Amino acid sequence: MDVSRRKKWVAWVAAVTIFVVLMLVTPAIPQNEEYHDFADQRRLFLGIPNTLNVISNIPFFFVGVVGLVLCHYKNYFRLNSQGELWSWTLFFAGVTAVAFGSSYYHLKPNDATLVWDRLPMTIAFTSVMAIFIIERVDDRAGTKSLAPLVIAGALSIMYWRFFDDLRPYAVIQFVPCIAIPVMAIVIPPMYTHSSYWLWAAGFYLLAKVEEAADKPIYKWTHQIVSGHTLKHLAAAMVPVFLALMLAKRTVEPERVSLFQRWKVKLVAVRETRFNKDRNTVDYNYIAVSTTPEP
Repeated sequence: MDVSRRKKWVAWVAAVTIFVVLMLVTPAIPQNEEYHDFADQRRLFLGIPNTLNVISNIPFFFVGVVGLVLCHYKNYFRLNSQGELWSWTLFFAGVTAVAFGSSYYHLKPNDATLVWDRLPMTIAFTSVMAIFIIERVDDRAGTKSLAPLVIAGALSIMYWRFFDDLRPYAVIQFVPCIAIPVMAIVIPPMYTHSSYWLWAAGFYLLAKVEEAADKPIYKWTHQIVSGHTLKHLAAAMVPVFLALMLAKRTVEPERVSLFQRWKVKLVAVRETRFNKDRNTVDYNYIAVSTTPEP
């Protein structure tokens, strides 16, 4: 076994070991039934319950369908491998399915319908993790990780539903939220426009804040719109930015991480300021030295 392959096995074993240890030492996290009690429960038109929480899922459908089409139409996104094609296809399929799953859940919020809201999201989360492994670590390893990651995401939903324990699902949801921005900054990219990943992460963070502030936002907006409705709109911006990134990016000629680029820019700014300050001091010195004495 070569060194690189051994490192991959060590990484997988370490990840599984950490997960098992967390499951052993942390208490179960049951689903809070108050989660289904959303601020905005109005029927605004057509008799649709929770109207705005339902129809605010429509952007997921359009973004997902456009992404799926462009993945396969004349290779518009210029995907360089089958692993990339499968992963991005699964990602946009998950985004499209969110429109149906989340709408179905918000028509009648309960644990049974929540399964169909969370399942498409886990497909999108896990697909993105495989994409990052393909682009930032190794194409072959990322391609092979796609199926296990998606299956792990589906199993986390089943585990929650049967055992009323959200811990595996929390890992599937929140690990990418931490790992992806860190990897986007630290690991050299294969493609340009890597900063779009950070925009996507920022909108997802905004969505989680709006979700947590569902009722306060509904109150602050004088019952016009709730935080959960805004959460859907902010979350839909994630695939929008990723689709824009795919449309604009090209192969990176010099694989330099965002961290290194920021470091170089910071040094350049400091040198510019230093030279400016030194020139100012030199000018003042010359001005003083050339002033005639009385």
